[in-house]
Amino acid sequence: MRNLFSVIAISLLLGLSVTNGFAQQTGSVSGQVQDSLGNIVPGAKVTIIDSTGKEKTVATNKQGEYAFSSLIAGTYTVRVLAPKFAPYENSEVLVVGAQKVELAIALTVEGVTEQVEVSNAGQVDNDPNNNANATVLTGKDIEALPDDPDELEAALQALAGPSAGPNGGQIFIDGFTGGRLPPRDSIREIRINQNPFSAEFDRLGFGRVEILTKPGSDKWRGSMQFNFNDESLNSRNPFAVNRAPSQTRNYGGNISGPIKKGKSSFFLDINNRELDNGSLINAIVLDQSLASVPYTRELTIPSRRFSMGPRVDYAINDKHTLVVRYGFTRATSENQGVGDLSLPSRAFDTTNTEHEFRLTETAIINSKTVNETRFSFQNNNREQTGDNTIPTINVAAAFVGGGSQVGLSFNKNRQWELQNYTTTSFGKSNQHTVKFGARLRGVSIKDSTSSNFGGSYTFISLTNFRDAIARTATPVQFSITAGNPLAKVDQIDAGLFFTDDWRLSPALTLSAGLRYETQSNISDAANFAPRLSFAWSPGAGGAKQPKTVIRGGAGVFYDRFNESFTLQANRFDGVQQLNYVVSINDTDPVRRAAAIALLTQP
Repeated sequence: MRNLFSVIAISLLLGLSVTNGFAQQTGSVSGQVQDSLGNIVPGAKVTIIDSTGKEKTVATNKQGEYAFSSLIAGTYTVRVLAPKFAPYENSEVLVVGAQKVELAIALTVEGVTEQVEVSNAGQVDNDPNNNANATVLTGKDIEALPDDPDELEAALQALAGPSAGPNGGQIFIDGFTGGRLPPRDSIREIRINQNPFSAEFDRLGFGRVEILTKPGSDKWRGSMQFNFNDESLNSRNPFAVNRAPSQTRNYGGNISGPIKKGKSSFFLDINNRELDNGSLINAIVLDQSLASVPYTRELTIPSRRFSMGPRVDYAINDKHTLVVRYGFTRATSENQGVGDLSLPSRAFDTTNTEHEFRLTETAIINSKTVNETRFSFQNNNREQTGDNTIPTINVAAAFVGGGSQVGLSFNKNRQWELQNYTTTSFGKSNQHTVKFGARLRGVSIKDSTSSNFGGSYTFISLTNFRDAIARTATPVQFSITAGNPLAKVDQIDAGLFFTDDWRLSPALTLSAGLRYETQSNISDAANFAPRLSFAWSPGAGGAKQPKTVIRGGAGVFYDRFNESFTLQANRFDGVQQLNYVVSINDTDPVRRAAAIALLTQP
């Protein structure tokens, strides 16, 4: 009996010991998964791995929480995977006894990796268009560009890099100078910085972008796209109490197909952008008791842009083809000129309407000669509407109020362009590739502006403004514009060129050309611009493919006298418009006394 009692006692002690041992060795790990801004991350995959490699995996709940229980004491590795976030790993999570480990996890946004592949599969050649800094974009390269036309233009200008000369880079669309930038989906090819010394162009080719649009197809094709962005995805302005309302909606599409199989086809693109930006006014004004008070207001700045562009390709016969394009764009903007220190009374609206018609006829003269004739006409109307019946009040470092000084302003711009270019080749093995032609352009502008026709008062401080209200001080300056708001200009320019790419040998190509420029509104007509460039590839023509090409060039380039300069000269000729300024800081005592007398009038 004594032995049985001893066995039972020992068994109870061993059981208590084992139970106590298991209790001390079991723990848990739990916590919450967030991003770097403190937002919860639901659905993240959390994995815990013990020292033997055994894994347990759970997903975070709607609150971003996770938990692992019944963990034996030891060191664990915790890994977290979530879409659009960089992987997380902590290999030093220590569980001791019955400890409950709280592990908060912060994920960072996954970095964007850009991979550029440089291939040496291309062959070195002496073509003047294949200079090292030239870029040709097609297919998926174009798909990687922005959808928004403004962002697309900025991206292309960035790819082209800085241009030579003061007027910036040039954009050509289907061979025409400027015009409506087509939607990304309607672009077939983009050429950047090709043949910078070509006599075909008036400016040096650095910064030049040539865009070729898609023709119609022999089968029905189409696509649609929609982009959306809301203020909930953006951060709050640190100077604003609330997040300013903003939203972007961009949608459109294109369709192409045959009109008459084997004879004609069409391509149509339509795009609409609705942009509601937020603007913050953060100024200091006076209340009814003339005490300075902060003025903060958040406004929506809506802008709309609709564009469409049909294109028709027509084969007249086996040697003549015709391409007709029409473009229409209408853009509106409201509450312009408001924000920072500028109060709501300064708001004005803008409307811009553009019609664009372009015609291209290509003729195959013979097996070596092609002639191309292009004609375009553009009609652009821009209107601005604001209040200029009351003066503007400009109080330094406080606010800008009163009228917008825009009034009813408009700009009517009509442009036309005619080109005729011929390309041919001759000589042994077509050693000479010759291109020559002429371009004639005209522009007519009617511009009416009522800027500052209501006058503008300037105060050096809010105290100066308060004292002026109390009639104990005066503004420091008053300015006003008077006269005829309408100014006109007409201008015509012409350019003729001849260029010859002469392949002297497989290793050397010499390009020579001459361009002549002339225009109205200036008296200088002797504007000859010779161009010369070469491409030399040592060792070309042998059994071994050369790996080096050396290029060089020089030329004379002219920057055209822009019609806007003539317009401003016509407007401010001392008769049409006059700007009157009176200031109490005038050094002339007579004018200063007259200014004080004028500014102290009620």
